[in-house]
Amino acid sequence: MLWRMIIVFEVHLAAARSGDDFLSAELLEETGAQVMTPAEARAVGFEGVPDDPNVRLVAVAQRDKGFLQGALDRAHDVTGFRVHEVDM
Repeated sequence: MLWRMIIVFEVHLAAARSGDDFLSAELLEETGAQVMTPAEARAVGFEGVPDDPNVRLVAVAQRDKGFLQGALDRAHDVTGFRVHEVDM
């Protein structure tokens, strides 16, 4: 079995945000990043995800970590994030 590492960003969003468009469609397409609600993340096997409506998990290939981190740093609706390395 071939193991690979993915990067999962635990993104905390402002409560007054207007939607889940904190990352552009172009960035999502270019990186193949997957944005998940806590419920969606648990459904695909992630454990320990806080049940918070203002949290999203964003999974991305390791090569795109810096690109996504820069976008999150610039996103107005993002109040903070944590980076997790996950072996798949």
